[in-house]
Amino acid sequence: MSRLVVKVGGRVASDSASAVVELARANDVCVVHGAGPQISAEMERAGIPVEFVGGRRVTTAEGLEIVRRSFQAVNDQLCALIGERAVGLFGDEAGLQVEPVPELGLVGEARPAPLPDLDRLLDAGRIPVVATVTRGLNVNADSAAAAIASGLRADRLLFLTDVDGLILGGEVVDHIDLDAAEELIASGALEGGIVPKLGAAIAAARGGVPAYIGRTEVPVP
Repeated sequence: MSRLVVKVGGRVASDSASAVVELARANDVCVVHGAGPQISAEMERAGIPVEFVGGRRVTTAEGLEIVRRSFQAVNDQLCALIGERAVGLFGDEAGLQVEPVPELGLVGEARPAPLPDLDRLLDAGRIPVVATVTRGLNVNADSAAAAIASGLRADRLLFLTDVDGLILGGEVVDHIDLDAAEELIASGALEGGIVPKLGAAIAAARGGVPAYIGRTEVPVP
């Protein structure tokens, strides 16, 4: 049985649940999710500026509580839709190892490390659903997914999004090798959320985990 890490964006969280359930019929699946749109909407309602650098959210002390609440809401929704096998966890509960990124405020960068608690849940047939926030830091869900995939020695990392994938010149790129992907990021030709996704895919692939970026209608490996 293959071991998969499936990262779902906050914009497609509910739509991704059926894909997760289907994948989990024949694979061990760990879900890692974001909550970007939900966080931005709540911050705007609270009058807190929404700021990104390189596709990653700047997080203040005032905004961190909103980040945590938004992640909790998405996590609860995903677990309910996936069903009784789902186990909701915050990043620190999952054993996620994080290094602070002070230039972004209260933000952390996930680092690969063994994840024995997630291993035990997967071995027991459960589906961990990880919200990538700790008690003191907001963690980009894409980089967290790559770190978790490496830590779990996953066979594949899937980024399920609301776009078709990496788009260059108006066309979806079927595949890209590591050197070309790194050069693409270094060139500054990309912007927005695809930057951390591609960066995370590179990190996962460098750690031996192939990655896919695309819509929720992903074929079962």
